[in-house]
Amino acid sequence: MSLNHKDIGLLYILVGVWSGVMGFSLSLIIRLELGLGGEWLGDEHLYNVVVTAHAVMMIFFLVMPVFMGGFGNWLMPSMLGLGDMALPRLNNLSFLLLPCSLMFFMISMMISGGAGGWTMYPPLVLGEFMSGKSMDLMILSLHVAGLSSLLGSINLLVTGVLGGQMGGSVEQLPLMVWSLMITAFLVLLTIPVLAAALTMLLLDRNLGTSFFNPVGGGSPLLYQHMFWFFGHPEVYILILPGFGIVSHVVAELGGKFEVFGYLGMVYAMISIGGLGCLVWAHHMFTVGLDIDTRAYFTAASMTIAVPTGIKIFSWLASLYGLVEVSSSMVLWVLGFIFMFVVGGLTGVMISNSSLDVMYHDTYFVVAHFHYVLSMGVVFSMFLGLNYWFPLVMGVNLPDVGLKVHFYLVFVGVNMTFFPQFILGLMGMPRRYVDFPDMLEFWNSVSSVGALISFMGMLVYIGSIFQSLVSGKIVCSTFWGLSGLEWVQGSMVSYHSCEEGVVNFS
Repeated sequence: MSLNHKDIGLLYILVGVWSGVMGFSLSLIIRLELGLGGEWLGDEHLYNVVVTAHAVMMIFFLVMPVFMGGFGNWLMPSMLGLGDMALPRLNNLSFLLLPCSLMFFMISMMISGGAGGWTMYPPLVLGEFMSGKSMDLMILSLHVAGLSSLLGSINLLVTGVLGGQMGGSVEQLPLMVWSLMITAFLVLLTIPVLAAALTMLLLDRNLGTSFFNPVGGGSPLLYQHMFWFFGHPEVYILILPGFGIVSHVVAELGGKFEVFGYLGMVYAMISIGGLGCLVWAHHMFTVGLDIDTRAYFTAASMTIAVPTGIKIFSWLASLYGLVEVSSSMVLWVLGFIFMFVVGGLTGVMISNSSLDVMYHDTYFVVAHFHYVLSMGVVFSMFLGLNYWFPLVMGVNLPDVGLKVHFYLVFVGVNMTFFPQFILGLMGMPRRYVDFPDMLEFWNSVSSVGALISFMGMLVYIGSIFQSLVSGKIVCSTFWGLSGLEWVQGSMVSYHSCEEGVVNFS
């Protein structure tokens, strides 16, 4: 019941880590099923339930809580020189809604055979095809999670605006604060649209309306438009805080106090957020859009590559003259940039409507968004956890363990997802529980990669355990926030370290 932003941030991270372990375990089950031909789980619906649970766990219960709830709560007041978030009680409520939502979702997995199909497309999720209460519970869970995100975002926006006004020039706000505020704005814009779509779905299922039921004159396409108007900005909601973290770490690694081309980075993030809301129908190129609509969504989707490219080049320019070449942080930053570039370039391919007709709903798309999410987002998350762990816990993580973890995860995820580009080009559809023998080799390689990533996760857990047990007190580093103050419009940081204990003024 704490109202302290650091307590709440830590609670968010703990819930997020638990959900992440759960979601990662589900992904291993998926890879075990697809490692060899035939059916291992013995039930196609169960496979769909596992895929659905993996997606929802990772997006709504790992990335959003850790980035916005965890890093947002912990870092934003400290970076702005504030004592706490602007609305502490709202902060507490937004956290308390999250475990409730998680509980509803876990129950939905276990009753009535579970809910399958994470995008929840009608008519497949309407009463005649999925009549159990598990889908209703999953919709309720997403409603509660959405409410939690909305309240948290209101808090982040108000705190950011107040902190910016107190501190003087907007041009001096840290990029992490900018990224969190843009993310919060996107959440406030898009989550209500998802909530409306889910409410209409709930009414269709239980009260005999036909918003999305073609039998009663409804349109399943309306649902797709509403879902993807949330679904595409959601990708940027997940990756933008990661951009902020990478910008912070890159500035320190390069021995500078701010990232190269600060204003360009701010405008790039704003334009990524804005353009992200205008391209939703590139997920729907195969539904029969007319040629002009397809041309618009193709052009708008490709335009996002411009601000994204600006960010990539700014990070690389900031890394010029690396101070700590041998640190594990450098590996995570370079790994993030590489993965995000691969994900972005394949995204430009898929955003082309004529190519997407071929690639749509194949494993090529799965590989693309996992390069952005499973690698881009998760690499930046590990970077943030490693970078600020000594600040939060007061002990250092062993650098050797972090490097071993990086190499195992880097090799593992590339082995998992690069073969899926090949599988997609060979025509393997998404969400299928079995496949022809000709696809077995690349599926086996992919599954071995997942097991290597699993070994990397074990090393990481071991590193954290070792650091907490050995308790090497931290005595270093400018975290981009500790004791931040505004002095005559300039942002300064000060801290001292005496007798192995950190003293923050």
